[in-house]
Amino acid sequence: MVFLRTLFALLLGLTAAHPAETAYPAVRPGVALAFPADHGAHPAFRTEWWYVTGWLKTAEGRDLGFQVTFFRTRPSVNADNPSRFTPGQVLFAHAAISDPETGRLIHGERAARAGFGLAEAKTGDADVALAGWTFRREPDGRFTTRVAAEGFAFDLAFDPTQEPFLQGEAGYSRKGPSEGDASHYYSLPHLAVSGTLTRDGGSAEAVTGTAWLDREWSSNYLAPDAAGWDWTGLNLDDGGALMAFRIRGADGGTVWAGGSLRRPDGTIQRFQPGDVTLEPVRTWRSPRTDADYPVEQILTIRLPEGERRFPLTPLFDDQELDGRSGGLPVYWEGAVTTTGGRGYLELTGYAARLRM
Repeated sequence: MVFLRTLFALLLGLTAAHPAETAYPAVRPGVALAFPADHGAHPAFRTEWWYVTGWLKTAEGRDLGFQVTFFRTRPSVNADNPSRFTPGQVLFAHAAISDPETGRLIHGERAARAGFGLAEAKTGDADVALAGWTFRREPDGRFTTRVAAEGFAFDLAFDPTQEPFLQGEAGYSRKGPSEGDASHYYSLPHLAVSGTLTRDGGSAEAVTGTAWLDREWSSNYLAPDAAGWDWTGLNLDDGGALMAFRIRGADGGTVWAGGSLRRPDGTIQRFQPGDVTLEPVRTWRSPRTDADYPVEQILTIRLPEGERRFPLTPLFDDQELDGRSGGLPVYWEGAVTTTGGRGYLELTGYAARLRM
């Protein structure tokens, strides 16, 4: 953990020392996504992630939540610096298991600058490696990940059952009132999961399940007055998929909202900011950070045929990921159920304002 803190302190120091030396490309509408290239890295942009959430079922029939995320960031440093130690790209990752019997998240983190055989995010297709953790797309089209952390490890394969779900306007997803407050964004819902999970040094056990992959890259993700977001991705039992988010301001109000519904027949309904409401029903206060999270919410979406409501109920309350010891933020990220489906809910910026 000392290594992680030192790495991020160095990264922040270099960014402050060279605030205007890196020109990041802007996210603009009208840029067509192409596969498999867009499964791979986009190193010119400021930040990017490969984010998988889902539900696992053990051989005994127990339900568990899991997530694994790989981040890539391009610090604002002098690109002409010839030193091999200049952090032109930095990778970090975290993974977690949500087990109701444990009653809290079991999680681990990794971080390293790219190079030196420690970390790399390749272009052309998904292939990310970080200090022994991996996420990649195999020749047969499946995605795989391997993670080993204190208290757990998993080796999972994700088999796509649907085509990429382009978010926003053909993959251009607004996150704020300015055109540049945006990301390139697509999802792969209804991934069929298979593999093994190991806990507490025990034997590997076979697991199956369903998952959701989110891919985003951006240079200006949050508007200046944004403090964090509420996001959910839901695999619906009828084969549909629903993503919705709310960007929150420092005052708790909504800066921007959006999302989309892909119906079972493949047609897509895209939401304008006024079409999405996330209404808190019940909060849970963290005993570690004193953050108050709206862990139960009602998502309401406006459709041409009328409104639909999706109550979001957590698998259990304490799914807070406290990454402070590793230089990462604090947020709530948990498995949830809803009427006719299940997925994940992410709540950021409640312990402290989120900076990206």
